[in-house]
Amino acid sequence: MAKGPEAFRTISEAAEEVGVPAHVLRFWETRFSIIRPMKRAGGRRFYRPQDIALLRTLRVLLHDQGRSIKDVQQLSRSEGVRALGVLADGLPPVTADRSAPEEPPAPQSISASGRPDEAGLRRLAAARDDLLAIKRRLDALLSG
Repeated sequence: MAKGPEAFRTISEAAEEVGVPAHVLRFWETRFSIIRPMKRAGGRRFYRPQDIALLRTLRVLLHDQGRSIKDVQQLSRSEGVRALGVLADGLPPVTADRSAPEEPPAPQSISASGRPDEAGLRRLAAARDDLLAIKRRLDALLSG
């Protein structure tokens, strides 16, 4: 019988749901004070749905995006847990040298009048749409 979405998970269930081994979850608990599963007598861990969401976010940041533990620790302290979710959802992976991705080159499509040409206007519209999507996601996170 499958558990409901609001049911607590054991460490093995949480590990399977997040996609990492159980020993990784135990290790993350030692490195991130924001991970606090409930513990019953005998030390058995039970993860709430919000714990699972946080663990998924950490997996994306650490495994998929290649961020360092120290980087994620600093981000959680300075920006908060909600900001980690935004980072996990909205940023491209960190490059192999662990630095941030390069900035795109400045647009060179300015007409003689000093205004952007058609290609420049398309890039500006795409950038505006991206920023509006990010704003909607931030608003949703902050209101929820």
